[in-house]
Amino acid sequence: MSGSNRVRPRASHRPSPLLVRAVGDRACIVDLPDLDSVLGLAAILRERRFPGVIDIVPAARTVLVRCADRASARRIAEEVEALPAGIGTFARTMLGETARVAVIDVVYDGADLEFVGERTGLGVSGVIAAHTGARWTAAFGGFAPGFVYLTGGGAALEVPRRGTPRERVEAGSVGLAGQFSAVYPGASPGGWQLIGRTSAHLWDSGRDPAALLAPGDTVTFRAVREQISVPRDAGAPDADETARAVPPSGGPAAFTVLDPGLQTLVQDAGRAGHAAIGVSASGAADRSALRTANRAVGNEAGAAALETLNAAVAIRAETDITVALSGTDAEAEVIDDRGARRAVAARECAFTVHRGETLRIGRATRGLRGVLAIRGGISAPPVLGSASHDSLSNLGPRALAAGDALAIGDASASVPAQYEARTGHDVPGDEAVLRFVPGPRDEWFAAAAVDALTSQEWRVTPTSNRVGLRLEGAPLERARHDELPSEGTVRGSIQIPPDGQPVLFLADHPVTGGYPVIGTVVDADTDAAAQLRPGASVRFAPVDPDDAHLEHAVSVGAAAPRVPDTVRVSLEVDGRRVAVSVPGALAAALDRLAEGENRDRKEADRAAIAELLAEILAATGSR
Repeated sequence: MSGSNRVRPRASHRPSPLLVRAVGDRACIVDLPDLDSVLGLAAILRERRFPGVIDIVPAARTVLVRCADRASARRIAEEVEALPAGIGTFARTMLGETARVAVIDVVYDGADLEFVGERTGLGVSGVIAAHTGARWTAAFGGFAPGFVYLTGGGAALEVPRRGTPRERVEAGSVGLAGQFSAVYPGASPGGWQLIGRTSAHLWDSGRDPAALLAPGDTVTFRAVREQISVPRDAGAPDADETARAVPPSGGPAAFTVLDPGLQTLVQDAGRAGHAAIGVSASGAADRSALRTANRAVGNEAGAAALETLNAAVAIRAETDITVALSGTDAEAEVIDDRGARRAVAARECAFTVHRGETLRIGRATRGLRGVLAIRGGISAPPVLGSASHDSLSNLGPRALAAGDALAIGDASASVPAQYEARTGHDVPGDEAVLRFVPGPRDEWFAAAAVDALTSQEWRVTPTSNRVGLRLEGAPLERARHDELPSEGTVRGSIQIPPDGQPVLFLADHPVTGGYPVIGTVVDADTDAAAQLRPGASVRFAPVDPDDAHLEHAVSVGAAAPRVPDTVRVSLEVDGRRVAVSVPGALAAALDRLAEGENRDRKEADRAAIAELLAEILAATGSR
């Protein structure tokens, strides 16, 4: 298919002054002439509250709009293309009402200070004088909670990002990139040129407001001497705070962690809707596995569960608990207080662990991240509406440790119909074909590079994590070498740093980035991507964003979705749970309805579901 993926409205009455491009199958990005227009469009979209919009992310010259489904993304494209020019007049008045003034003390000893002095011709002392002498304005948030892009330094301080991003930039680092300056609120990967450090806390989830800076605020940097004390994770949640988050409160302990494995995290459906202030949705890396395990035990699909990382995990039940596993092929066994062992058919089926018994989950041979769901859901204190741990921003409960005692929610609550296996959910192996929508910045690359993305096999490197898959292959060559202004990204973005090696963003991805995105993996396929182990091979297959099959995940290594003829469903009737088989089409309809997708088909799905469930209930009631 063509590399151009501009989103076109179904009907257009006049040429539009705004360019709208598809970003995967559930988002679009609008190119704008200046920052005032960016802030104006973002204000208009927020004010109109369009249905299906999850996040609105303003950036340097763009606004990214992430939606719940393809239909919503198309509607946004049509609405935006109908707007007149000159929308920037909306911005300044709205921001001026909430503007604040901040003074930030900085020790100017950054690792890139000399490079910036040479690159700009200012020298070290000149860089410090220019940075402290500028009147900076907070333009927009992004990358991480509390990370705010500051503008106002002028052309004298413009420098490019690093050719290869650092895997870790310490909290409190002060940097420059393009026309912007910023302070890293917490330790994270990053490609900015570092000129200093500060002890100012840019983000504190226990503070109101949590962010030290907001769009429209005025910022002045002040040089101070070395005696300033800079905490290692300034701006990130305090270590004591995260320690208090686990074990979660909310009731008596339901189980105790004996062995947490390599990394076991509390994850739920995530905290969508906060990207504009730099907070990623996070949540389960494999959302399909989370839904599958939760439905098997009778929870809501997005209830908090445990996400394990390819290693043995052991918990001891302090009361009878009903559990289910999904995501990997790991085997499990239950050990009673006398040491007797029994194997359990754990994958995607509910089973009981009695009080005093130990559940031990072994290593997986397929899949990387397992989900352990417990009936009632994990009880954990929410941060911005979610109990998920975000590894990039350090929000939410910390990783579990031996001895942690966790509570669960109301285990007596039940959902009438639950899946024992979700439609088309497979455990990935050592290779995958991931569908992607080209763009929005594929024109930044040579034609040969676009072809090379799809023609070669990429290898997953060991430096991959919940932020993204780092891939290795023949480097992709750019056609443009100028600096891309920072803009919004989504889960599935394939970002290409100057070294030409792709980074495929996953659950904990930054909400904005400054490297061009050559393509965006469709939302449904990012679950499979999150299960790929280091050394696994990846191929990319281009698709049209309006392909009707994109809502279904592909079978691993295949090019088309698999929907089984029948799916096993567990029903609770008059307090009695019975298992029946239902058509795969009904299971798919239930999936769509539960996830709030495909709004145009919702009424038809409801009718079909009601008719078939009536037949099933009648059949089970006659036994």
